[in-house]
Amino acid sequence: MPDAFDPLFEELASMNAELASIAVRLNTLEGRQPSGGAGADEGGASDRPTDRAAGAPVLWRSLSKEQAAALWPEFVAWVVWLADAYELTTEQLPRQCWWRHASVVEELTALWSSHSSAYVSEEDVGASPYLWQDALARAIERINRNWLGGCVNGFHEPKSRVPFGTDPAYCEEVRAAGPPSEDEPTEMVEPPSVSE
Repeated sequence: MPDAFDPLFEELASMNAELASIAVRLNTLEGRQPSGGAGADEGGASDRPTDRAAGAPVLWRSLSKEQAAALWPEFVAWVVWLADAYELTTEQLPRQCWWRHASVVEELTALWSSHSSAYVSEEDVGASPYLWQDALARAIERINRNWLGGCVNGFHEPKSRVPFGTDPAYCEEVRAAGPPSEDEPTEMVEPPSVSE
């Protein structure tokens, strides 16, 4: 059930990301390095091996092999820190296979970027650390509920599904179909009515 404050939290998170981005640019212009931030072990000083600005989004599939290889150890160190600092259980983040689930890696990558942006500056940029904590709780719930399949039992158990993108004939058929036209009504299933 959506929380009435969800839109507010999303707007605050967006504003925080923009403020963090401005702080990074300002620090760069002033020739200063921000303290803390992404890649910080135990939440402390950062020894980032990459040139990635704190809070910059990471899109793994768009990185070169060299860029991904340079960034991956930093990301893994952060995930290990997160799991230990927040005492995540195997049911919340399966120790044996989290990196084998692309959706879990994407969720954790978003958290990583968000964490570094929330803590990028010594100056408090509002409620960003608190909003990050809220984002963490929601992400852990999503990871467990949506993307793990049967992996909570201690073994990697991929979800039973047919991938969309591995069948060229399917992809071509969908592209050729085009969007629905106004002449063709789409089949919509009405949600069940709630009787009180």
